[in-house]
Amino acid sequence: MHVRYFAAARAAAGFEEEKFDLPAGATVADLLDAVLAVPREEPPAGTPPLARILSRSSFLLNEVAVRDRATVVGADDVLDVLPPFAGG
Repeated sequence: MHVRYFAAARAAAGFEEEKFDLPAGATVADLLDAVLAVPREEPPAGTPPLARILSRSSFLLNEVAVRDRATVVGADDVLDVLPPFAGG
């Protein structure tokens, strides 16, 4: 499973993307737990911790919005983490 981070999520994660190997039947929630279990450097000044960003983010699973964290993910799936964006 691939996780791609955008904007503040990228800054807090310290990577643009990461790969995770989870057992069959893993869910979006399981994948996010795996993301949070990775030891990370402190985010840059002004960037919230990744846990806070994830709690407020939207997610795309294979480019389709997913709101139910009980959704099962497959080994080749891609989860995009989209934090709230400011602007107009």
